[in-house]
Amino acid sequence: MTLKICVIAPDRTVWDINAEEVILPSSTGQLGMLKGHIPLLTALDIGVMRVRIEKEWKPLVLLGGFAEIKKNKITILVNGAEQISDINPDTAQNTLEESTKMLAEAKTNKEKIEATQNLRKARARIQAINVLNN
Repeated sequence: MTLKICVIAPDRTVWDINAEEVILPSSTGQLGMLKGHIPLLTALDIGVMRVRIEKEWKPLVLLGGFAEIKKNKITILVNGAEQISDINPDTAQNTLEESTKMLAEAKTNKEKIEATQNLRKARARIQAINVLNN
């Protein structure tokens, strides 16, 4: 028996797959799940979800949301998601550098919040690329 994983963004179903293991970026830290996990509802942070399918780890960048775990089914509702195939490594690195610079130069609270969010997204993209390359 495996876990049924469904990732839903506002505009589409991103993933609808079966997997042996899932690691989610919850708001309180990384959360790992195997079949038989107790029912749980958790908030998700910006970060990388890792899914193990037949001994291979596949990353997906999540841009915040919620996950419900119930009877070996994980339903993930996200604000947005980015598949690794859609991420250009050079663009991701440039965005990380630009976001770091923007945060350092931010003066207002609004600028700081936006720069922090952009930096977190950029770091998640780089992390996803690194998961794939390891």
